[in-house]
Amino acid sequence: MAKWLRSGRRRDLCLLLAAGGEMRGQQLKSALESHYDERVEPTAFYGSLSALVDAGFVEKRTEGLHDVYSLTEAGERRTREHGEWVRKCLAGE
Repeated sequence: MAKWLRSGRRRDLCLLLAAGGEMRGQQLKSALESHYDERVEPTAFYGSLSALVDAGFVEKRTEGLHDVYSLTEAGERRTREHGEWVRKCLAGE
């Protein structure tokens, strides 16, 4: 497994992007905070996003004043592979 998937926050960010397509940074942060039911420190949040961008799993582009994020093909593939593994584990396969 790639190192990027060892971080729960990174996995969750990829899952949110797989479900929602392109998202602004603040939308992602709000969705993550809603899921965790607590505030996520901006430095840690954007550090996780930057690590995903640096690894080539997430793409970042600027749209006006906002940064918009989306999964790359590699990020999509790894996220789907991980989801399939989770599904198999839960099914007892």
